[in-house]
Amino acid sequence: MRNLIFFISKYYVFFLFFTLEVFAFVIVYRFNNYQKASFVNYTTGVTSSFYTTVNNTNQYFNLRRVNDSLQMENARLHSQLITSYYQNNFSPKQINDTMYKQQYEYIPATVVNNSVTKRNNYITLNRGKDHGVEAEMGVISETGIVGIVMSVSDHYCTVLSLLNNNCKISAKIKKNGAFGSLRWEGDDPKYAKLLDVNKHVPIATNDEIITSNFSTIFPEGIPIGRIFSHSLDAGDNFHTIKVELYTDFGTVSSVYIIRNLMKGEQTNLESTLIETKK
Repeated sequence: MRNLIFFISKYYVFFLFFTLEVFAFVIVYRFNNYQKASFVNYTTGVTSSFYTTVNNTNQYFNLRRVNDSLQMENARLHSQLITSYYQNNFSPKQINDTMYKQQYEYIPATVVNNSVTKRNNYITLNRGKDHGVEAEMGVISETGIVGIVMSVSDHYCTVLSLLNNNCKISAKIKKNGAFGSLRWEGDDPKYAKLLDVNKHVPIATNDEIITSNFSTIFPEGIPIGRIFSHSLDAGDNFHTIKVELYTDFGTVSSVYIIRNLMKGEQTNLESTLIETKK
């Protein structure tokens, strides 16, 4: 208390000046319409700027929640695409069944670890057995192919990246259906090679490359990239095709894991055929 009294006595002139200034401003504000309007406009502007800043800050911190919500919605919409359904060739007049049956489901996931500079690159996702993920499921981004699920734990999975020398994707040229095998050769992460396309197939720069229907992992028609360059040397039976990939592996963060609901039926049937031939 003694120190407080000493402090006030020492700076009483300042406190008196401050009090009189506030009193003067109050009088000016209450009895002068112009000054009152100016003060109201100024405080309104300051308040609006403050609330705008607070709102922008809240929106920024809610971006993660909004992104997760959008990813879930995109996965649901992917599952409703016509390419996610098995098309029954029978006419509805012949059978009492629907025309389409769900074949593919999509699980949204986030990249938690990634490599692009190695000879064999891998990606880790925050989805695992608890989310229905299994080995040999396809992984795509909003722009194209990412890779294939390799191993799975309860909450995570590792993906054999397309930028891996051991990863081969069944692909085809969209305009004519000519198919081949897509493989990365370990140099530039922006490009891969499309192999085994017969020399008689007409191709051109910028032709789009998509997934073929010779796969139980990816639906047909998923975009992969475009032909960047091509050549055919004398005596060769196959084109040399360089493909510019749509997916930017250096920035990919949100992906979708594809579950083929009919994969088991197809693989079981094919394994039976192999056993029969033996």
